Amino acid sequence: MKKIQLLLAAVLISLVGYSQETTNETYENSGSKLLNDNLPKGITIGGYAQIDYNEPDGSAPGKLDVHRLVLLFGYKFNDKVSFLTEIEYEHVQEVYVEQAYLKYKLNENANVLAGLMLVPMGIINEYHEPTTYYGVERPNVDNVIVPTTWRELGVGVSGKIDNASLKYQAYLFNGFKSYSAGAGLIKGSNGLRSGRQKGAESTVSSPNFSTKLDYYGIAGLRVGLSGYFGKTQTDDTSIEASTVGVSMLGFDARYKYNNLELRGQYIHANLSDTEDYNTLTGKDLGSKLTGLYGEIAYGFDLKGEEKLTPFLRYEKYNTHADTDGALAVNKAYEKDEVIFGLNYKVANGAAFKVDYQLVNNAISGSDTSKQFNAGVAIWF
Repeated sequence: MKKIQLLLAAVLISLVGYSQETTNETYENSGSKLLNDNLPKGITIGGYAQIDYNEPDGSAPGKLDVHRLVLLFGYKFNDKVSFLTEIEYEHVQEVYVEQAYLKYKLNENANVLAGLMLVPMGIINEYHEPTTYYGVERPNVDNVIVPTTWRELGVGVSGKIDNASLKYQAYLFNGFKSYSAGAGLIKGSNGLRSGRQKGAESTVSSPNFSTKLDYYGIAGLRVGLSGYFGKTQTDDTSIEASTVGVSMLGFDARYKYNNLELRGQYIHANLSDTEDYNTLTGKDLGSKLTGLYGEIAYGFDLKGEEKLTPFLRYEKYNTHADTDGALAVNKAYEKDEVIFGLNYKVANGAAFKVDYQLVNNAISGSDTSKQFNAGVAIWF
């Protein structure tokens, strides 16, 4: 494992060394696309969709699913004020509001935002449209550790400092909910994921601070540093043990040189007061969560806009990287994964995907989990 970590670090360091020769690459998500300053006043409509087929290796049958269908609406009131909302249908029957925020442009380099927004941590949480990443499903580091799609209600500022080639974001959010109706919500198997409040009658017992800096001064390269600090939220503030402290840091890098693409990400979260929380709730929440991945892809140009891109990604993630008190580390929560496949872009914003996924946990003698995935990805 140490050799793999050193290899990932070497790739990220070496790409900085020769990326001076690349051309500028635009990194865009639905928010930047629908709230572009160059668009006229009025409404802008967009959307994305993901249709999956997942077939585990073994006796279990495969599953077909309209995983998500998302409608996006942006409205520009004037040159300073705009609004974005994202309405998502998951698995045909579940409906969520994934974003809903007002943006006020102070000047060319600063904006004030308020509402339901994505927490800027890692890559996928902000850039989660299915044509922006390789693989049928989102990386598990983002699903389990970050955890994508992580959005909460808050207020903050965003903008850029062109002289330093920096994009900045800073927000105050409500936090993960850890305790409700006498029961604990977060646990060892999926870390903080079950505590996402998603803007639905959210409890606020203490604000949390989130920030991210993105460096774009080297052509083709985007490097991000994220931070998130605060405490979980509780329905009963008289029970001190019902909350835990959260301190999360993330580093990510994306690089494109002609048809070669590299990505890397590392997320580390320390949780405090987990021993008292687990004693109160009977849960097995770990005190440290970690995740990393490295990915390489190369696109072969076909006719017109069509492109065939094979890719390979290695992931390692652990929601029990450490525990407090008498709670033993559960090795089943430490996993590593290799995923490889093909992305066939048939138009800008439309692709067919296939991949094969191999997942191991740290329990000695455990079998490798294998799964074939295929899907359709749309973004407009």
